[in-house]
Amino acid sequence: MVRALCAEIPPYEAIGTFETEYELHLHEMPDQHPIVHAWEARPGSGERGADGRQAGEFSLDEALYDSFRFNLSRQIVGEVRGREVIAMIKAMESGAGSISTTHAANAGAALRKLVTCAMEAGAHVTHDYATRAIAENIDLVVQLQLETTPLPGGAGRRDRWVSEIVAVTPGEREKGYATTHVFAARQGRCATAGVLPDDYRVLERHGFDLRGFYAESTEAVS
Repeated sequence: MVRALCAEIPPYEAIGTFETEYELHLHEMPDQHPIVHAWEARPGSGERGADGRQAGEFSLDEALYDSFRFNLSRQIVGEVRGREVIAMIKAMESGAGSISTTHAANAGAALRKLVTCAMEAGAHVTHDYATRAIAENIDLVVQLQLETTPLPGGAGRRDRWVSEIVAVTPGEREKGYATTHVFAARQGRCATAGVLPDDYRVLERHGFDLRGFYAESTEAVS
């Protein structure tokens, strides 16, 4: 999904990728992405120093700090499974366009998971900070559904489709953010048009079918 989205990035833009293990491989696609700076985290080994870190450790936070000298147009933090979420938030706060991924059952669960991951980074990350950071820096959550259908002979067919697109804004004191289903999930089929926040009407300049969206949204609620 991220590689598909990155395919729409113009070739003149400089991209930085930050991953615990190389999975995107954008730096190996020079014909499509001629300007890519790829960083990979490195676990430490051996004894720990006075700061508690193992010798040779290189974190995504350090990689992101290094990248600020490169004048990047996009900072893409790969899959977020734990404290990588802090690097993701910093990348989004830097103002460069950013994309990340995580695994969750649905869009709402993805947001809750990211809050939990942020709090696991240490006692200095409070629930209020985590929810505020998520609300202020994540614009959209795109949920990709995977369904595996058994086939004769023990094989399986894997089908993927976009099941939800949720817009995120700061709000609701208890939860820390508010969500709007731009495209809502429907059982067994691709997401259908829901409610488009006013801020996203500008996408029409870039080819978004605004009239078609509103027509489908009307049909969905009628």
